Amino acid sequence: MLTVRALRRLHVSVSFDLQDGECVALQGPSGVGKTLLLRAIADLDPNEGTVKLNGTLREAMPSPAWRKLVTYLAAEPGWWSDNVQEHFSSWNDALPLVTRLGLPPHCGSWPIQRLSSGERQRVGLVRALMLQSRVLLLDEPTSALDSASAAAVESLIAERISDGTSVLWSTHDNAQARRVGSRIFAMRPDGGIEESRP
Repeated sequence: MLTVRALRRLHVSVSFDLQDGECVALQGPSGVGKTLLLRAIADLDPNEGTVKLNGTLREAMPSPAWRKLVTYLAAEPGWWSDNVQEHFSSWNDALPLVTRLGLPPHCGSWPIQRLSSGERQRVGLVRALMLQSRVLLLDEPTSALDSASAAAVESLIAERISDGTSVLWSTHDNAQARRVGSRIFAMRPDGGIEESRP
């Protein structure tokens, strides 16, 4: 279980629990603080408050170790090498997920610049899923995808949830929020959240 208490980053101030194998959809207008919240939980930006995973304080482990367990996926993933497969410790191990998301197996040899926005989102998701994280913090993971690709992503994440992974999924798509979330957190302009059921 992910436990968040009095987490503060700029105007954002929230407390909530995310159960094992639960997906909560995070909604709100652009600029309200959804990305700030996700990045704060992942310990990517300075923040205050208490965040625990299964009772273990975030501060009890090095930040890179925390982020392997509590993984943030940006809407526009970052890249540090020229080719796709250089972002994976084993491209062959990633191939089942790559093809599941509709990408060609040989895209591993492609330069990153060749990828469309939607292809980058899907490769970024595969990279995050390869970590086998306990918690996924997804920031608009299907914003650049067509409906078929978005459905493939939703199906794949649903399988991870059924295996016990917890997901906090930011989306502007109201229908998607109702499909993927067992609860919905609507972020308010004051940086708090209001919880509802789909």
